[in-house]
Amino acid sequence: MTPELMTRLSEGTFSDLIGLKYTEFGPDRVAGEWVVSPQLHQPFGIVNGGVYCTVIETLASVAGGAWYGARGTVVGVNNNTDFLRAVREGVLRGEATPIHRGRSQQLWQVVITDEQDRMIARGQVRLQNLPTA
Repeated sequence: MTPELMTRLSEGTFSDLIGLKYTEFGPDRVAGEWVVSPQLHQPFGIVNGGVYCTVIETLASVAGGAWYGARGTVVGVNNNTDFLRAVREGVLRGEATPIHRGRSQQLWQVVITDEQDRMIARGQVRLQNLPTA
């Protein structure tokens, strides 16, 4: 799987709607970026926190699935996101890395940064591993 193929496979999904494009894909790290547009703002002109939650959930789930591979599928069971800095425009980047990968669950951290490499948001996603029957 390549970042370009993952981006193509995501066409028509919620992550495509917000403009997420994958830039790195592998079992130990998945990254993506998107351009902030007014459609992603909340009424006060800054990026809606739900956008960060979506990116965090998506990158962690894709990374966890890449690591779990043919053993089965993964599903998110918890998403905890902290919003650290307001953003109105620019390109944002998210990067998912593992904290724990076990037999039944995984825990991934995702950090979102701006073009100046400032941390904008961070989150953790716990995934349940669902083995193939």
